[in-house]
Amino acid sequence: MDQLQQQPQQPLPNATPVLVLGILSIVMCFCYGILGLILGIIALVLSASSKRLYASAPELYTQSSYKNLNAGRICAIIGVILSLLFIAYMIFIISIVGFENLGNPTEMMRRINELKG
Repeated sequence: MDQLQQQPQQPLPNATPVLVLGILSIVMCFCYGILGLILGIIALVLSASSKRLYASAPELYTQSSYKNLNAGRICAIIGVILSLLFIAYMIFIISIVGFENLGNPTEMMRRINELKG
């Protein structure tokens, strides 16, 4: 027990990458949703392993790295949700106006206005 108390605390592994990936998942969620979804899932997987590591021996790791890990995890969850919503939105738009009209914005707006009334 004395050896554990004498060891200096170290940051959690993957705390910073999880935070970066979580933030990037929010930023990239509007790139057709796929990139944000991938980054968010990677961040969630990395955070789960680091969270288990912290739970096994919290006295070995700094509190700030654990807070960064939680912040990154929350950002990743938000990024995944936004990405899924954007993917659903894109599927909805493609089903309404058709794939061929996405390249012609004026035709797409004309069709949307026709559908509205």
